[in-house]
Amino acid sequence: MLERLWAGWRSEYVSTAAEQVGKDAQAGSCVFCVLAEHGASAESGVVFLDDVSMCILNAFPYGSGHLLILPRRHESDLTSLDNSEADGLWRTARTAVRAIEQAYRPDGINLGANLGQAAGAGIPAHLHLHALPRWSGDTNFMTSIAETRVIPESLETTWHRVSSAWTQIDADGKSAG
Repeated sequence: MLERLWAGWRSEYVSTAAEQVGKDAQAGSCVFCVLAEHGASAESGVVFLDDVSMCILNAFPYGSGHLLILPRRHESDLTSLDNSEADGLWRTARTAVRAIEQAYRPDGINLGANLGQAAGAGIPAHLHLHALPRWSGDTNFMTSIAETRVIPESLETTWHRVSSAWTQIDADGKSAG
């Protein structure tokens, strides 16, 4: 029997997100820089931003809770960040990990970077880290055989879960209370 995976709610988002990325690229804009201009909101997908770093939802996530952490300054090279930017990037990454832990209670978290197009960076012009929750057994036949990921929640739901957890974390990256 043929099984069907319905995710119709993603259709509108995927088509409009791809169009917007294309428009931004044609205009010479960086999608991350454009999102920073919109500020933190469920609509922009920006979870956190300060003067040196920001955290946003991955618009094309591998799984629920997939976040991107990046410097505010448009920079492709990790070694070109000044100490303040590097410290801010790491502080934001640490807080993102804590927010994922609180929001999703995963068995583990992948945290990494694809530095440059040859390394797999989808947007190599603006350095970014990936943080995503993982669970024992989350690689099932859909990923292994069908080469398909099942995303069980909308990006708006993800934003609300992560943002709510983020507000409960203090400046030292610890859970407040």
